[in-house]
Amino acid sequence: MSTTIETHDRQPAQTMLTEDVASMRLPHFPITLFAMVMGLTGLAIALEKVYHLFGGSPLFFQSLLVATTLLFITLTVLYGLKWWHHPDVVVSDFFHPIRMHFFPTVSISLLLLSIGYYSYLPMLAIPLWFIGATLHALFTFYIFSYWIKRNFEIQHANPAWFIPIVGNVIIPIVGVDLVGSTIATFFFVVGIFFWIILLTIVLYRIVFHHQLADKFIPTLFIFIAPPAVGFISYLRIAHNFDLMAHFLLFIGYFFTILLLFMVNSFWRLKFFVSWWAFTFPLDAITIASLVAYQITREPFYAVVSIGLLSITITVISLVFVETLQQVRRRTICVQEG
Repeated sequence: MSTTIETHDRQPAQTMLTEDVASMRLPHFPITLFAMVMGLTGLAIALEKVYHLFGGSPLFFQSLLVATTLLFITLTVLYGLKWWHHPDVVVSDFFHPIRMHFFPTVSISLLLLSIGYYSYLPMLAIPLWFIGATLHALFTFYIFSYWIKRNFEIQHANPAWFIPIVGNVIIPIVGVDLVGSTIATFFFVVGIFFWIILLTIVLYRIVFHHQLADKFIPTLFIFIAPPAVGFISYLRIAHNFDLMAHFLLFIGYFFTILLLFMVNSFWRLKFFVSWWAFTFPLDAITIASLVAYQITREPFYAVVSIGLLSITITVISLVFVETLQQVRRRTICVQEG
């Protein structure tokens, strides 16, 4: 009987301990985890493009897209609980000179999910696009106005600054069909214009000032995303593989080659959630190459596409497995040093 009593006593104690640990970890739930959704959704879109170009089974990209949607819902609920129980922490993150730039990963995730569902489930894709585009426009104007009204130090600049403003180039990919070319072109022009400006600022900070902290080094891969996504967006608006399209695609290739050339700088890094910054830019340049092959049917783009897809799948698999291991070790959602 004593053993039974001890077992019953231990179970409530263990439950209370688990709840206490969860409540202690919730305030440190990072907004950067939504980069997981971006990376996995981008891979699903790439696999969908591979299916349409080379054949195979649609089960791969469809199952990944559904799983990523469930992940997005889970992360949204958890961050909503953080907002409900610890609103002061969320406000502090939103006004933090670095963390604030990761909040638009939520709206970009919605836009990417809309792209993923658009070809075979438009009734879901369309509302996702409208919510994502509206939310991202609000983030764009708010964060840009915040830049103007506040004083930032040059060391605060990093490639994550591209996310809120340059992220506008994603909007036209589906938006050109839903709201027309005029509004789609507006978002494209805003994204490309400020990509050029922010690229200059961030490169100046990296070259002439202190190196990025280790946790932010993976964000260098964000350099790949704006021209790669801009290429896809431009083709959706202009329907012409002209000099501008080549310019965007080849700048994307340049940054991809440059960063792969620097692979030793990334290999030595210990795990941070920011590792997910490796993933979506590789997705983007892979999709851009597949689109280039779809238009031109040049073998060069087919070879590049398959090579980039292999690298992308390998990197995402490694990052995903490492993330699961860190979750098991409970090293995620802890207070930053």
